[in-house]
Amino acid sequence: MNPFDKAELGKTGVRVTKLGLGTAALPGLYTAVEERDAVGAIERALAAGVNFIDTAPMYGHGKSEEFVGRALAGVARDSYVLSTKVGRVLEPADPESMRDSQWKNLSPFRWRFDFSRDAVLRSFEESLKRMQVDRIDVLLIHDPDEHWETAIGEAYPAIHELRSQGVVKAIGAGMNQWEMLQRFAEEGEFDCFLLAGRYTLIDHTSLASFLPLCERKGISIIVGGPYNSGILAGGTTFNYVPAPPELLAKVAKARSVCDRHRVDLKAAALQFPFGHATVANVIPGARDPKEFEENLRLISVPIPSALWDDLRSEGILPEEAPVP
Repeated sequence: MNPFDKAELGKTGVRVTKLGLGTAALPGLYTAVEERDAVGAIERALAAGVNFIDTAPMYGHGKSEEFVGRALAGVARDSYVLSTKVGRVLEPADPESMRDSQWKNLSPFRWRFDFSRDAVLRSFEESLKRMQVDRIDVLLIHDPDEHWETAIGEAYPAIHELRSQGVVKAIGAGMNQWEMLQRFAEEGEFDCFLLAGRYTLIDHTSLASFLPLCERKGISIIVGGPYNSGILAGGTTFNYVPAPPELLAKVAKARSVCDRHRVDLKAAALQFPFGHATVANVIPGARDPKEFEENLRLISVPIPSALWDDLRSEGILPEEAPVP
């Protein structure tokens, strides 16, 4: 698979490489990351030919966006596609009060949910300043799980307004569930969705109704969390918590199939989503240039069709799941 092939997001004219870069881990998610490694990962991705960078104010409480801004300084603006999110606003905080954060390299802010129009516009402006850019290519409503009414009633019109002003090109939502994304697709007009962890080698829950709806409506899917928070990359967590024994057994069976074909399980995990027509790109994270290089290698590994057939026969993939 060529990681630099491009697909359009909806009908926006925005074209993204199959491989993108997620930046949630760069501010030291769970373990510390040196600034030179974080910025270096972004710089290496861009130098390699990846054009899609996804971030959010939540990641490191603004620190991820700061790193992105440093990496993009001096880079031709039309050479990359920049995605960020709204729905959380940052407020100044004492760094000593944030020792409980899951990020180890933080900006001195706390975030709180706010999907109101004013908060969306404020968040957008602050993101522009942190990244030192004059526009955002893709703007996503971020994790409105418990905030549907405000998200659809205020955040949605606000991002439409930003798109009409020309400072945003594509709009959508990014979540770790597909059910509310399906509701967005049914009730609004969106270009793309960032679907994290719900269309992977071991989680196909979005396949029956959500992905077909997006295909009918011409909505593109950005696949986040292709390793399901670690379980498909050699770890033992699924959805950021310890995986149950039955899921660990399923992954072990998938790894056994991949081993028979001499294919890394992570390569299969990165490439599987592209079988579906709605999937535009995949955005695994990377903590440093070395991890990015590994993802670049894995997405380029040739995978024989027999591997997908065996994953079906072993019950890892459903019969109706399309494969690359």
